[in-house]
Amino acid sequence: MRITRRLVGPAAAAVLVGAMLAAAPPAPAATVAGATTPFASLEAEAGTPGGGAGTVALTAAPTTQYSSPALEASGHAYVHLAATGHRVQWTNTTGKPISAIVVRESIPDAPGGGGQSATLNLYVDGAFRQALNLTSKQTWVYEGNNHYNDSSDQNPADGNPRVFFDEARAFVTGAPIAPGATFALQKDAANAAAYYDIDVVDVENPAPIAQPANSISITSCGAVADNAGVDSTGAIQSCIDQAQSQGRTLWIPSGTFYLKGTNGLHAQGITIAGAGPWYSTVYRAVPLPNPTPLGAVFQLTSTTVRDFHVDSNATSRASADGAGGAMDTTGTNWVADNIWTQHTLSGFWASGTGGTVRNSRLTTIWADGINVNNVSMGNSVGNNLTATNNFVRGTGDDGMAINSVNYNTDGNGNRTYYTAMSNASFTHNTIVAPWGGKGIGIYGGSGHDVEYNAISDTARYIGLGAGRFGVNGNDLLGATVSNNVVTRSGGNGYSQGQPALHVGNGGDGQNVGVVDRVVVANNTVADSLYDGIGFSTSTNTQLQNNTVTSPWRNGIVVAPPFYPAPSGSAAITGNTVTGLRSGTSAYLNNSGGFAATLSGNSWQGGTGPVEAPFGGTPAAVPGTVQAENYDTGGQGLAYNVTSVNGTGNAYRADGVDLEPTSDTGGGYNLGWTGSGQWFRYTVDVATAGQYTLTARVAAPSAVTGALHLASATGANLTGAVNIPATGDWQAWTNVTATLTLPAGRQVLTLAEDTGGWNLNSLQFAPGGTTPPPTPTNIAAGRPTSESSHTQVYASSNTTDGNQGSYWESANNAFPQWVQVDLGSSRAANKVVLQLPASWGARNQTLTLTASADGSTFTTVTASSAYTFSPSSNNTVTITFAATTQRYWRATFTANTGWPAGQLSEFQVWSA
Repeated sequence: MRITRRLVGPAAAAVLVGAMLAAAPPAPAATVAGATTPFASLEAEAGTPGGGAGTVALTAAPTTQYSSPALEASGHAYVHLAATGHRVQWTNTTGKPISAIVVRESIPDAPGGGGQSATLNLYVDGAFRQALNLTSKQTWVYEGNNHYNDSSDQNPADGNPRVFFDEARAFVTGAPIAPGATFALQKDAANAAAYYDIDVVDVENPAPIAQPANSISITSCGAVADNAGVDSTGAIQSCIDQAQSQGRTLWIPSGTFYLKGTNGLHAQGITIAGAGPWYSTVYRAVPLPNPTPLGAVFQLTSTTVRDFHVDSNATSRASADGAGGAMDTTGTNWVADNIWTQHTLSGFWASGTGGTVRNSRLTTIWADGINVNNVSMGNSVGNNLTATNNFVRGTGDDGMAINSVNYNTDGNGNRTYYTAMSNASFTHNTIVAPWGGKGIGIYGGSGHDVEYNAISDTARYIGLGAGRFGVNGNDLLGATVSNNVVTRSGGNGYSQGQPALHVGNGGDGQNVGVVDRVVVANNTVADSLYDGIGFSTSTNTQLQNNTVTSPWRNGIVVAPPFYPAPSGSAAITGNTVTGLRSGTSAYLNNSGGFAATLSGNSWQGGTGPVEAPFGGTPAAVPGTVQAENYDTGGQGLAYNVTSVNGTGNAYRADGVDLEPTSDTGGGYNLGWTGSGQWFRYTVDVATAGQYTLTARVAAPSAVTGALHLASATGANLTGAVNIPATGDWQAWTNVTATLTLPAGRQVLTLAEDTGGWNLNSLQFAPGGTTPPPTPTNIAAGRPTSESSHTQVYASSNTTDGNQGSYWESANNAFPQWVQVDLGSSRAANKVVLQLPASWGARNQTLTLTASADGSTFTTVTASSAYTFSPSSNNTVTITFAATTQRYWRATFTANTGWPAGQLSEFQVWSA
């Protein structure tokens, strides 16, 4: 998923801000997650829309792998200005004057691509102040027509756009905006863009820094400020050479200095300083299209850089579009302090020993923001590298990464090996809205420390991941991940529903390598788009005292979808999960081979809210469970309701959705039912077997699909239960369903699928009609294997239940096969094969074979050409006489649509 630069691999908390300072900010307080910055970030959705403008926000987990403006926005929300008079307004509550503003915004692409420019008006206290210049020339790339995860296609006809937001910075014209004053961004008649999506503004009051003693100014060597027609590359390099030979500091005065060619700047052992990142800019303006591979703007060895801005005219991640890094760094004890980087391929690509990136700002970067590694500039080590108090927003790859490479392979197949990284430190950084990678990725090495970072609003991928990168990465043999805040993270990249925080190998196209001894402690994971914390294969992980709040899927999961954990181990202790949604779980272990030791967690009775049977004793089955006796533990653990309407507090303290009943026996009934709500009941089942469920219900009108009972794993036990019209909320009747229960203590969930009914009790009686077995896809979720795969299109995609993900074999290398293991021999009489529904028609020639032992295969259906057509949902059904087998294999020998075997779903149906 993450495509690194060079030969490094294969293809709740808002932003925390501090005092507004002209110089570098002080170190953050030891217990605060995130960076202390010289600016304040004001979200548009926290401002006041006016004139008819509205807020657009992400309200549900993404259902496709593609992007959207809400996904890429900080806070996953923005204000949409689409008509004259639309505006969004803020009050200056910073206590400081505002003389400089950054607007993170999106305007439309040009109809044929390539972007356009437009203005947007700034008002202060209701009076027009100035027009801000905006552009979309460095945004808008497209992923349709097989360009998924491409950051260079700029053809709108391909569809599925991403990279919506750019950042425009400007000094405020006239007097600074005073504390307490209002300021607004407004679309007026003169503002020609069809719309303006406003995400966030950064406001501050910067002051220039004076030229230091014993320095040489680049203007003395002929560099020219603020003239885009002059190439200052040679002049700046001449001054660097002089500074090195004379032992002086290189000074970049106020102004923008242009590098017009493809050459970068080289420095060693000196200090390069500017007047501050609002005042001194080095701007790479490469003629486009660019035919020459680009190095970084600065290539530095054992050098200190501070207090300036680096920018570029790159229009995509591709070298042809001007993309090259900002700073490639190596050597010993190098320092980057208060550097602001925009629009370059990477911010810092840094190796060596003892280097530090601090107090820096990286926004609208095409790839990684800060990547510390063991390969930059040919160095083979990356030890004791530090990144602290940095602000990173809007990166096209990982916001920050520790990237320990084991080897790289050249075009002739020769490998170069590197020393595994050790003791990297990421502390007190803020990472916001990466649109093409993780917030923080820890890839291999040992002894790393990742603490007190604030990560939010990933568009597609994991917020914070500890693992290994691909087949050529180093194993991860020890790291501490603690006191971080991960908010609104995870995503649906490659339709994988990725967790917000992840520990284990894989996740970047290869489920290989060792991930061992990672301590994950005292982190907060809030509002994750899918699972809060996920494990793939890893050993000796310690997950301690973390808090997961309001995940959109489950809380903590071993082997979530696409992150297999066939083996591994973890101690999961003292963690708290709250705010669960209907049908989700605080903890799941989907692996039979991963040994997880649990103690003191909230779902077990640890500190914090604990789910427990009402009255302390589980209800007996057979027997009657009163609806009002749902478990204790509160919202998200014992129940999930959208509002509290009941008046039953005399019966129990929470009294959620309870009311006195007129049904026989009196007491209380459960009411105010609604879709998505649920209640849990702990029961003791005396004997495993079939039971008849009788629900005592009332409904003024008939309700189809009113409810179902689910197990602790979320399995639907009863199917949909319909309720007939009884004529009144207190006119009672019985409805029945049949279910099978194992013996012993278990938690049953009453899921309210459709509202409009009351419930008084649930009665469980032995027996019931055993329905005939329903044919099922017995391959769903089962392990797979393959002859080969290309890129990230592995065989595991064929049993994930997602028609949009797929396996693709190596190209031009028939025959190729894909196989599923049912776990044991089972009878089947039908195989269903699918390709993504959106694909064009094609014929694939294949043979279906099966085996009981995995070594001797018999032919089930002979080689034949099968047509996959959109008219039939790209689905092929193969039926045959029932046979009992464990392993099923499809062997491909031809494909009219692509020179490889391709399959999105391999379904085996029980006889």
